[in-house]
Amino acid sequence: MRVVRVLSAALLTLGLAAAPAAADASPSPSQDGASAPTQAGTSFRTAAEIEQGQPATASGSTGDYLYWSFPADTGQRPTVKATVKLPESHASQTWQIDVYDGLRRRQACQYGAQTRTAAADASSVQLACVLRTVRAWSEPWANDPLPGTYYIRLTATGVATADLGLPVGSEVRVDSRDIGGSAAVDGSLAEPLVPGVATKPAEEREDAAVPAGLESEDGWASGWWSDRWVWTAVGGILAALAGVGGYALTRGSGRPSRAPAA
Repeated sequence: MRVVRVLSAALLTLGLAAAPAAADASPSPSQDGASAPTQAGTSFRTAAEIEQGQPATASGSTGDYLYWSFPADTGQRPTVKATVKLPESHASQTWQIDVYDGLRRRQACQYGAQTRTAAADASSVQLACVLRTVRAWSEPWANDPLPGTYYIRLTATGVATADLGLPVGSEVRVDSRDIGGSAAVDGSLAEPLVPGVATKPAEEREDAAVPAGLESEDGWASGWWSDRWVWTAVGGILAALAGVGGYALTRGSGRPSRAPAA
């Protein structure tokens, strides 16, 4: 029974250690109180930087390309949402939101209304794109999402000539769900995919590439640790307890008293 007590104490300790990991599997906290950008960029190089959980607004014209950038780390599944406020009078318009990674590769949406057509009497249109889970490592030929900077591009397609240049308002927001160890892989990037010196003003540039100001809230993940290690240890201890319990039930009470001595 001493062995059972020791294993039970170890299981309780690991359970307490796993609690914070389970708590992490929740949407990122809102940062509404932070200073949110009120302008968008017009290209990848001038994309406005936003943090996850932070709404950003921008004014523009129908036909413009609006760009924002945000950081996403290993194990996160980002959800990008955009709302476009249309002018009072307009023809039918189709709006589209695209997401690119740090290598400017277009990332597919798992689900969500990435493209929507607004009727002529619509006052606004809402778009959404749920990305795949960000991986710590991937094959060079693959198109898997990797930790680093991601770009949002919002634009209208198939716009009538009379609607080009009409003023519109936009709001974007990114939230992530932490998937945890179920998405862990054996490997990690040497560095996250972040933009370099091209995003800095000319007077701030140096000889070496300078990353932009985007960074994951708690720093970039190392890529090797995940809560999968905790649950693997818990599973091993449960198996050991099951073995000890099975042995205790099947071994009997020992040598029967009526059995003759050897």
